[in-house]
Amino acid sequence: MGIGNKIDEAAEAKAAAEEAAAKKAKESKKEPPIVFVPEEPKYSLDDIILPDSVKDKILDAAEYAENSKIVFEQWGLGKTHKYSKRIGINLYGAPGTGKTMAAHAIAKRLERKILLINYADIESKYVGETPKNIRRAFEAAKETHSILFFDEADAILSKRVTSMSNATDVSVNQTRSVMLMLMNEYQDFIIFATNFIENFDAAFMRRISMHVKFELPDVECRKKLWKMYVPRSMPTDLDFDEIAEKFGGVSGSDISNAVLTAAFKAARQRDNIVRKPLFYEAVNDIIMSRKANEKSEVIVTKRKVSEEYVKEQLKKESES
Repeated sequence: MGIGNKIDEAAEAKAAAEEAAAKKAKESKKEPPIVFVPEEPKYSLDDIILPDSVKDKILDAAEYAENSKIVFEQWGLGKTHKYSKRIGINLYGAPGTGKTMAAHAIAKRLERKILLINYADIESKYVGETPKNIRRAFEAAKETHSILFFDEADAILSKRVTSMSNATDVSVNQTRSVMLMLMNEYQDFIIFATNFIENFDAAFMRRISMHVKFELPDVECRKKLWKMYVPRSMPTDLDFDEIAEKFGGVSGSDISNAVLTAAFKAARQRDNIVRKPLFYEAVNDIIMSRKANEKSEVIVTKRKVSEEYVKEQLKKESES
């Protein structure tokens, strides 16, 4: 064998080894598959304080699921509505109004576990992995007979990009398409919750059977919330009727946070009672911070990119 042949063989062996090493390194960077574990519902309908109109709709949603067997099987609508067996309910409205608690309460009413999905948990930097994660979530819910719950659902049900300008846009549309397909095929209960229903794509809106709007609590609900979050063992001179009347436009979450803030401040001041002004101060701070946040403007910078740039970015993502 000549020297030249030996050099060629060595070069080929080196190239093969480098290719194998690169492949192994690439594979080692991939994220391990997400394991979806359902949990027992944390709340019941008795645990949440909602206006009667909202609670009635929540009961409608729970009973809708309970009665689906009668409607589709006994009454024959399974034949006339072959692709309508999926039962989707969307809980939407202001933050802190009890949407997540209501999702747990529905699952508890149905005596089933709940599988909570946040988009941040399933999003992957690797091309094609996010749709796979979504598919795994649906499979896990089906295998465990759990209620599938997408919290902050606008992150995954938002409008599809019509003018794709980069690789991210392509990936987003791919994820949306897979989600639509899975919703079409799924024949069980799904709950969505969002603060931004206006961001939902129309295609997703059509596939959701019920939409329940969560409003900020009225005076009567606020009074109940203050009583619920202030334990009887905590010494205080707070007048529940007065503070409920005085501060509107606050959510149950706001009231919970205000009670906690007031209690810690009283403890820091070494006071033996959590006095009314501390609650007022805490609620005022929450209201002022929200107003400041609503006034803030987000500056978005846009730039046009070429088709070649998009292809280059897609290639980079596929190789990463």
